[in-house]
Amino acid sequence: MARYWPEPAYQHGTAARTGVLLVNLGTPEAPTAAALRPYLKQFLSDPRVVEIPRLVWWPILNGIILNTRPAASAKKYASVWMNEGSPLKVHTERQAKLLAGYLTKAGHPDLDIDFAMRYGSPSIADRLQAMRARGCSRILVVPLYPQYSASTTATVVDEVSRCLGHMRNQPELRFVRNFHDDPGYIEALARSVRDHWMKNGEPDRLVMSFHGVPRRSLDLGDPYHCECHKTGRLLAEALGLPRERALVTFQSRFGKAEWLKPYTQPTLEALAAQGVGRVDVICPGFVADCLETLEEIAMECREAFLEHGGKEFHYIPCLNENHEWIDALTRLSVAHLGNWLEIGRPDEASLAAARSRAMEKGATR
Repeated sequence: MARYWPEPAYQHGTAARTGVLLVNLGTPEAPTAAALRPYLKQFLSDPRVVEIPRLVWWPILNGIILNTRPAASAKKYASVWMNEGSPLKVHTERQAKLLAGYLTKAGHPDLDIDFAMRYGSPSIADRLQAMRARGCSRILVVPLYPQYSASTTATVVDEVSRCLGHMRNQPELRFVRNFHDDPGYIEALARSVRDHWMKNGEPDRLVMSFHGVPRRSLDLGDPYHCECHKTGRLLAEALGLPRERALVTFQSRFGKAEWLKPYTQPTLEALAAQGVGRVDVICPGFVADCLETLEEIAMECREAFLEHGGKEFHYIPCLNENHEWIDALTRLSVAHLGNWLEIGRPDEASLAAARSRAMEKGATR
């Protein structure tokens, strides 16, 4: 493979553009074992996702996990698959389209908005190259992970950096590191809960379930645990909930090592056994519904709560295409774009003059 990718065609006198690239975790191409295998291999081969020495992990991954897990995961994906495709990809694409419209309404019609998946398709490499081909010389990368973690946000930075290593003419880049305490994001969450309660009444407990990570990551200095708890505290305060009615838990544990506690499903089972009749569960670490929310929470955890004596279980959907969330994402993007938004588009006469001067100096196009 050539070290440098071919540069996109360029014509002097073309105005440079500014872009925003939304990035979410990723998804297989189809809910099948055949499609799950390459997706899981890419995901679980990332050393930030699985911090086990390669010599130890490689035989486990290729000899056991990739021969057993794809079929089981495919059944779960099939249970939540939408007509348009994977829920995560569908919602992320819709968010990108809505963001473009909201930014236009906010007075920024010339921005180029796109989306990518960290694992799977469309890849970060493909979308960065496409944005450069459309003339983007300044790109804001927005990982759609509210809480920073080395195993999520940092992997996006890693991949973007890898792509830069293949570019001769690199774009200027900015990143959103996190937005776990962004007022617009918190208010969007609170509004979604209030809207649900307006229609269905209030629960005995609100469980805020975040994706888990190994406990070791906290001990080594990853801020994810703290940022999840801050989101949970701010959301509970926005809703006016006393501490005993709002709980932060962690889901999606993988392997035998200790992960962040308390675990979501055992917590729900314990609440049911204690006589708590109704729980509502929201997942503030996800801005788009996906396998972990629709199957693990809305199906598996619902069943576990009811089987252990609970009476009523409500899953509050992710923000998805909610107006309050897209509005918050718009304001977040504008804040991080900063002075890039002040760079006006040159008029046609100025562009033509610039091209003429370049041609006089020996440019060929």
